[in-house]
Amino acid sequence: MSIWVRPPKRKRDQPALSREKIVSAAIELLDAEGIDALSMRKLGIRLDVAAASMYTHLAGKDELVELVVDEIYGEVALPEPGPWRAAATRFAHDLRSVFLRHPWIGSLLGEAGVAYLGPNVLRLSEAALALFEDAGFSLDDADLAFNTVMAFVVGRATSEAAWLTTLKRSGQSEREWKDRLWPAAEQAVQDHPRLKKLYAAQRERKPEETNDSDFERGLGCVLDGLAAKLPWST
Repeated sequence: MSIWVRPPKRKRDQPALSREKIVSAAIELLDAEGIDALSMRKLGIRLDVAAASMYTHLAGKDELVELVVDEIYGEVALPEPGPWRAAATRFAHDLRSVFLRHPWIGSLLGEAGVAYLGPNVLRLSEAALALFEDAGFSLDDADLAFNTVMAFVVGRATSEAAWLTTLKRSGQSEREWKDRLWPAAEQAVQDHPRLKKLYAAQRERKPEETNDSDFERGLGCVLDGLAAKLPWST
């Protein structure tokens, strides 16, 4: 069902190989070559071991994905006690930064299944629940608050990461891509007055500034909605 239901194994004749080394090499491979590069064969080459030897430590690629996803969540700073809105904002920005640093991670989330039982995910969830519960949310509403923030950040960051991956493959900067696309975009929205007005207003904005500003504004809307759930807000 999941790699988290059984402990890691060690093989006497291969003390240098471990789950930790396999996961580290997998992340290096993904960072260097992207999601399409991840295979047990390529990973074995990177580790200089036969692919079959890795099956002592994990059953296959599905378990590797679980381990990799949990390792990436381990890079996210735990929400700290304090004013809940400021702490949630810091957490959201840090989570976004981690996803943009590893732009392939969004593609692996669906493959990780529903068994989010890794130690890093559990620590992160517990800290977030404590933050929202201490702020005055019931435990059920704290769970809703955490999942809502996660959904916004993961969705937004995954879209940003996909865009950045596309740009990297094209060999163009965001500005170059935008300048080439803009005439066609303006022509396409001629019969759509709201889109035409919106596009015109965004024409001179720097792409990176747009991404940061839109993330901040969207997160603010999410936190405003959560604040309305607090008992003293009604």
